[in-house]
Amino acid sequence: MLEEKKTYEETCAALTWDIPEYFNIGVDICDRWAEADPDRIALIDVEENGDFEEYSYADLKAMSNQLANALAKLGVERKDNEIGDRVGVLLPQCVETAIAHIAVTKMACVSIPLFTLFGQEALLHRLRDSSAKVVITNTEGAAKIASIRDELPELKHVFSVDGAGANAENFHDFYQGESTEFTPVKTHSEDAALLIYTSGTTGNPKGALQAHRTLLGHLPGVEMSHNFLPHEGDKFWTPADWAWIGGLLDVLMPALHHGIPTVAYRFSKFNNVAALELIKKHNIRNAFLPPTALKMMRLVPDAEKFGIKMRSVASGGETLGTELIEWGEKALGTTINEFYGQTECNMIVAACSAQEYPAPGVMGRAAPGFVVDVIDAETGEIKKAGEEGAIAVQVPNPVMFIEYWNKPEATAEKTKKFGDIEWLFLGDRGVREEDGRLRFVGRDDDVICSGGYRIGPAEIEYCLISHPAVQLAGAVGKPDEIRGELVTAYVTLTDGYNESPELADEIAQYVKSRLAAHEYPREVRFIDAMPMTTTGKIIRGDLRKMATSENN
Repeated sequence: MLEEKKTYEETCAALTWDIPEYFNIGVDICDRWAEADPDRIALIDVEENGDFEEYSYADLKAMSNQLANALAKLGVERKDNEIGDRVGVLLPQCVETAIAHIAVTKMACVSIPLFTLFGQEALLHRLRDSSAKVVITNTEGAAKIASIRDELPELKHVFSVDGAGANAENFHDFYQGESTEFTPVKTHSEDAALLIYTSGTTGNPKGALQAHRTLLGHLPGVEMSHNFLPHEGDKFWTPADWAWIGGLLDVLMPALHHGIPTVAYRFSKFNNVAALELIKKHNIRNAFLPPTALKMMRLVPDAEKFGIKMRSVASGGETLGTELIEWGEKALGTTINEFYGQTECNMIVAACSAQEYPAPGVMGRAAPGFVVDVIDAETGEIKKAGEEGAIAVQVPNPVMFIEYWNKPEATAEKTKKFGDIEWLFLGDRGVREEDGRLRFVGRDDDVICSGGYRIGPAEIEYCLISHPAVQLAGAVGKPDEIRGELVTAYVTLTDGYNESPELADEIAQYVKSRLAAHEYPREVRFIDAMPMTTTGKIIRGDLRKMATSENN
């Protein structure tokens, strides 16, 4: 749908959404290529010891068909006019994860990506809320589920890719004897395909139900942030777990859609040197690298010595600073493009260095095919350039979620209509620059009100991490009788630095000299570990609790 043009305006003008009445994710990312080019490499599954195995599209089709037939024999199905049965996928990056999602979507059922580091409570909420019928996992995941199995009456089967045990049945024995022929269900593009739980910083996560069309809706933003896909020789990887929308729908599925080989590599714990070695060894040309991963990779001395020359790197979740962008150009050989979105409506803003050099701290432009702006959430008025407001996207659009699972009121609250135009609010504050690009300010509840000023944490954090002593930083408001709130920074230090009052003052003055006087942190606190969501975002809610408790 997206044509590579010289300018953003030309690219947008040339785009026409082509969302067919019938569309199936599994058929699109697997069977379509298996029929056209069966020996084409789809997946390179790399073990932590470096061993790897390649899988063609024909391999993925055969295995996913076998799995679909096996699941159907268990009674996993979609009844008429109902949402299909739910199947949990609690696995790291591996071939079994890919074939599970492909098989379940070809059956017109709903797959639930689940993060391997979830504890029992997180799994219990998701599996009970979704009424999952089957879970595909490994030995570690099976043990967690066993401890909560009595509270999951709808869960009938647990399969482990590591083989049978006390808590699970053997996954490979379950499906490998089945026929490699399977006729996919003819799904409407609007039918449910995925149930992805939000990584919200407060409250229980909500299940965002995604349609098959959501893959097509992701493509313009993915293609822009990777300087247009596909190019000859492209090869994808991300350290982001495929249980996160950023790993699954920003990398794996778009890459398979375009026939781009994807490297699956499961870090038990992210290793910055190993990440650079992997990119070099497998000649990875395209990657989604979350800001946290980039910050850790930047700590590798003389990373340029690896001689890496990538074609595109995209990042999202936090604002990038000048230092990270410049490091990426030296160490990775390309300019890092930012993108923006959320589980409910992803990939709606993207930078594209093939068309214009990114401005530090600026997310980019509305992805072609989308209308994204900064508006007044009460009146619907479009804010003028430079004025802060709510970030919102016009709906309907192909990427937006169908609904929150079992939460009609929360679904209704997500959008507002002003006249003939309906907007979906992302819960973030932003500013539109004079040139039309969008700048992220912070979450609605993250904005700091100090001395009559409304201060967004993103700019402060961006400045903080440019200090050589700071590895990660979060800025929040601490209750104060005089100012309302004091800007307070929580930082984790880079190796080689030790916390001290003198260093805290140095960091505060560093920010004061670079930002406005009312924005610098009046207090700098050192912490050993930054509270993070499973998707690598700082949980400012936890930092606010720390700040509040200091006053008590």
